[in-house]
Formats: sequence, C-alpha cells, structure tokens
Amino acid sequence: VILLLNRLSDLMTLGAFPQSNSGRSGQLEIYLRETWVKVNVRLNDDSLSITPEEPSLDAAAMPGQDSLIASYPTPDESTPESVSNQKRYVKVIKEDVGGLGISIKGGKENNMPILISKIFKGLAADKTNALYVGDAILSVNNEDLRNATHDEAVRALKKAGKEVDLVVKYLKEITPYFKKSSQLEGVGWALDGRRPVAKPAQSGDLKSIPLAYCILTRDTADTEGLGFEMHAPDSRYQCYFRCKDAGTANSWFSAIHGNLLAVMEQCTREVNNSMDRDSQVKLMGWMHENIVDPSGNQTWKPIFAAIVEHDWNLYSAVPSSKEEWLNPVVNHRLICTRLVHSGAPNPERKVNFYTFTTRTGTRHGIEGHVMRLETQRDSALWTRHIVDGAHLSAECKETVHVNVVWRGAPCVLTVHFENGFYLYDQNSSQQIWQYPFERLRYSSDDGQRRLMLDFGGQDGEQDIDVQTNPKPLVFIVHTFLSAKVTRMGLMV
Repeated sequence: VILLLNRLSDLMTLGAFPQSNSGRSGQLEIYLRETWVKVNVRLNDDSLSITPEEPSLDAAAMPGQDSLIASYPTPDESTPESVSNQKRYVKVIKEDVGGLGISIKGGKENNMPILISKIFKGLAADKTNALYVGDAILSVNNEDLRNATHDEAVRALKKAGKEVDLVVKYLKEITPYFKKSSQLEGVGWALDGRRPVAKPAQSGDLKSIPLAYCILTRDTADTEGLGFEMHAPDSRYQCYFRCKDAGTANSWFSAIHGNLLAVMEQCTREVNNSMDRDSQVKLMGWMHENIVDPSGNQTWKPIFAAIVEHDWNLYSAVPSSKEEWLNPVVNHRLICTRLVHSGAPNPERKVNFYTFTTRTGTRHGIEGHVMRLETQRDSALWTRHIVDGAHLSAECKETVHVNVVWRGAPCVLTVHFENGFYLYDQNSSQQIWQYPFERLRYSSDDGQRRLMLDFGGQDGEQDIDVQTNPKPLVFIVHTFLSAKVTRMGLMV
C-alpha cells in the first residue's frame, strides 16, 4: 500500500489540467454506414466540429472564396427543365487562378455518382453557364467516372489539362435529396438544454459533438492504437474515429481529453449550484467497469461515477436532477472503501488502458469493482480522491459505536480515531476494557458476525459478536489505521 500511495503522489506532481487545445484542426476518418469516410475535424473549447472532406478543385484554396460560392439552385428555379436526365457535353477552360472552380461529392464508396456540389461564382465552371449543382460527372476527357471513387474523381479532374471535356447528366430525381440531406447524416448529437440528454444533431454538413458529459474512450480491441470513440452521455449516439498512425491518434485523444476535463469541471460547478452543502460533488466522470457474466465472459460497461462528500457513487447514466444524484445505483461509503490495486498499460499483454480495483465492506459482505480509465491523469485523480476521501471521512467520523455481544453480555464497542478501542456494558455504561491502536496485533472475522481482535498479552484476544456482517466495521478500523499512519508521514 505504501508503494502504491507513493506512486499516486508522484502522479499528482504532473500538475494542473492541460491548457485548452481549442483551434486544433485536421483530417481524420469517421466510420459511417459500414465504411471509413474522410472528414475535417476542429476542436473547440466545448465541442468537436466535423465537416465532410470536400476538396474544391483549386478554387477552395483561394482566400475568401467561400463567400462567393453560388447558391444551390432548385430544379424548378434556375435549372432548365430541358437538361433534366439528359446527357450533355460541356467544355471548361481552366483558369490559372481558381482552376475548374467546382467541388464534388459522392463516389463509389458512398453508393453515389460523382456530383457537382458547389460552383464558385465567376470562375471557369460558372462562366460556361452550362453546369449545375446536382450534375453527375460521367466522364472527364474520355475517362469514365461512373464507377469512380471520390479520390479517383478528384485525381482525374486535377490532372486534366487546360481544356477539360466533361460529360454530365443532371439527375432531377436525386438532386432534392442530395441537397437536403447531409453526407454526415447521423453523425454527432446535441444536448437537450443543460440536461445530459442527447438529441439528433442539426441538419447540414456541419456536425458537432458536445464535450459536456461525453464518453471518450479508446477501442480496447484496437491493437494498433489508430482510433478512438466518442459516445453521447445516454449512449444513443456514437462516433468512431481513425487516424493515419498511432502518434496522431494519441495526440488527438490527448487534446480532446484535455478540453473534456475543463468542460467537466464547469459541469461539476453547475451541478453543485443545485445541491445542498452536505451533498457537494467533488469529482465526477465516466469510467468503465469490468463485468463478468455467468459464462465467464468479460466486458467493459460504461459507468458514471462521482465522489459526493464522503461517498463514492455509481450511476447507470448521468443524473439530471437532485433526486437522481441522491439515488445512485451503487453507494459506497469512502470510509469503508479500500484501494487495493492500480494498474498501468501493458503492451506485452496488449493492455492500452489504466485500471484500479476497490473493495468495500458492506452489510452484504465485500463488494469489489475493477475500473478502467483512459489516461494516467484520470487514474491518479480518481485513486487519490478515493484514498484521500477515505482518510478525510475517518477524521470527520472520529467515533464509531456498535452494539455487540461479548462473552454472552450485551455491550457497546466504540472505536475512536485517536484513542482506539473501548468496550462498555450496554446496561450500566461501565467500561470493561480499552486498548490503543498501537496494541492491535491483528484482526480477523468470519464474514458472518464474529470479529476477532488480538491486542497481545494474556487477556488481549477478544472474540466479539457484532450481530451483523462485520465487514463495514473491519474496513473502518483499517481506514482509521491508514489515515493515522498517513498523518504521521509514513505514507504520502
């Protein structure tokens, strides 16, 4: 335990939470409709923005050109009825600045033709007065694009010479859907006001993932370390990201994680504004619990955890009301909880996450939890809060009184944080014996109702019937001892 707590102390010297990584942007892949799609990603203070990879052919590189994008015409507005579903031949003369002046969507991987999605006003394609948003490009300079992927079409258009001969066909039946739907349909989510309840993301090509209460995790089966996942707080929506290499994946994960921690600090303050002074949340966030089914199969289940005053609470979902905060699925008193293990990633065993294990003495016996965390900082933060919270609870509790039976007589066993163990006659309140903590040689119990304390000497062995499961009392005694030793400076 001493070595473990020393290690935790070292971890806490890492310093404060990382500074905001807002403004970071780049290109990642997102898993969408059973395929990986390239997207542009930008990290903001409280969200992750996602837009489709939509390389405009030369024109998009021009500063300020976005403001010149021609608006999407509707079939009955500026697209002649005569061109609908008719194959047309259009010659475009590339310009030195701006190139073709179009952007495209679609491709074989999306089960769509190559479609013109944007026409830049005043540039080559616009000057032909013969191309329209929604035109399918069938070929470029006699190169068939009908079965081309998006990347193949981009390469073909970019390598075309000064004169570009296009064969296009305006697909009237697909254009309305193409304009109204998004390539990223189903990506991202929004929160229902300040409540941690997800709802569908807004329509359009700009998608957003709110960081508040978001579950950020790595795929435990991803041995190459190329990806990470983001889940909505109620698990209704999720996004899977993939990077070009492990280094890029770790960098993005760390950046998002840093902003997520800052957002969760703000969320904690907001929660505490609605809580009573004796029910303040000290730390909260998502972790994964190791669950073993009757067949022995192990899974990691997301659990929302919180340190609330002197308790460690586990919730199946983020509480959205004061009543839900006060009624967790699992409630453990910190004074009865012991940290028994803390583990780091192990490449040889293909373990890419941190774990810690707790044991809690309850009236039903010992309850254990094996928890998974994603970063060293998370591991240090949670384990330190559990250990320090238990010690603080011990000092605040100070005294525990238990009705017991000793040598057939009803008695009261008192355990005092400073002075040790006292036994009183329940009827007369007369003290029968008293021992300081330093006299305690060992303790044991039968897991049912008997507690054995050995204080040494001829009459030092005490067999006590606590009339209920002794585990809570045993764990409290151990926490008292641990807190006293830590206070003496023998454990840090």
